Amino acid sequence: MFTILVVEDDLALQRMMCAYLGMKGYRTVPTANGQEALDAIERIMPDLVIADVMMPVMDGWELTQELRDAYPRLPIMLVTARDSLEDKRTGFNAGADDYLTKPIDLDELLLHVGALLRRAQVMNSHKLSIGETQLDYDSLTIRRGTVTLTLPKKEFFLLFRLLSSPMQIFTRRQLMDEIWGLDAESDERTVDVHIKRLREKCESFPDFHIETVRGLGYKAVRDDG
Repeated sequence: MFTILVVEDDLALQRMMCAYLGMKGYRTVPTANGQEALDAIERIMPDLVIADVMMPVMDGWELTQELRDAYPRLPIMLVTARDSLEDKRTGFNAGADDYLTKPIDLDELLLHVGALLRRAQVMNSHKLSIGETQLDYDSLTIRRGTVTLTLPKKEFFLLFRLLSSPMQIFTRRQLMDEIWGLDAESDERTVDVHIKRLREKCESFPDFHIETVRGLGYKAVRDDG
């Protein structure tokens, strides 16, 4: 069961989010400000933090900076009524992974939570084997026998995600949300460009290939027998 730390000084909204996420199978831990969150995080080590921006004692931006320094791989979602581009830029520069504006749509919240947790799982899964091919997260490398290829981060994460669930179809939007995160509003054709590069670079790795599913997206297919 995933544990989500909810940091929100609006107690009615805090209770509503915790109750809804609890109904969906998540364990939630409520706190009312950034300092309470820092005190709680050492006890519970959550899988995700959802934090309001405007809070007393310590706001969401300060909390994000503190957490990013101490827990670089912990997913953080900021929630706020401040939806200007500059506010979002401040949040992302502080280290947030996602940004959701109020009023909160609980179904949309659930989608964002799922995407962040899946992306975190990809990043925390350090190694993956497909036949004789091995992917190593720490070094961003793909290796088969004497052939080793080091990929740029986004290309590696994209390949790792596809190969983690072979034969599963991923839409471009899913891949943008999970792999790009902060840049998820970019043109979805970005995915096509990265897929093209991966196909060209991975011709020396015969254990898999990436198929285009017309009208839907992409899937990885194992060719290792």
